Amino acid sequence: MDGANTRIVKRWFEEVWNQRKRATISELFAASGVAHGVSDTGGDLHGPAEFLPFYDRLVAAFPDIRVVVDDCIEAGDKVAVRYSATMSHGGEYFGLQASGRSATVTGISLLRVANGQLVESWDAWDKLTLMHQIGGIRFAPEITQVK
Repeated sequence: MDGANTRIVKRWFEEVWNQRKRATISELFAASGVAHGVSDTGGDLHGPAEFLPFYDRLVAAFPDIRVVVDDCIEAGDKVAVRYSATMSHGGEYFGLQASGRSATVTGISLLRVANGQLVESWDAWDKLTLMHQIGGIRFAPEITQVK
């Protein structure tokens, strides 16, 4: 059975990413909250005011993004989430024009919840694999071959 904090986190992923409910960002992400490591540059985003532009850019680049929560573990005020996301590159991303290519990435987030809102998160998602899959970078053949 999911605890209250897990339900909030799962609601975040479902409504924000899968249903594109921008209003949920302002509702669930505390104004004084901070998301570590999620920005385009890997830096912090503070509150909905900084998160919304990041969100808009990502959704414009990947309009069909779909996130699946693969695992969710709650301990006190923290919830750990392992997720996978599928998407198609339909708009500009890091200067790379839409390729139409599909991508699948994974990520892990540790979120702290207080008073029904996300107040802090630590996020790590595989931007390198994403850029490779949409044609933004190429790996050297010797790196991708198992010997």
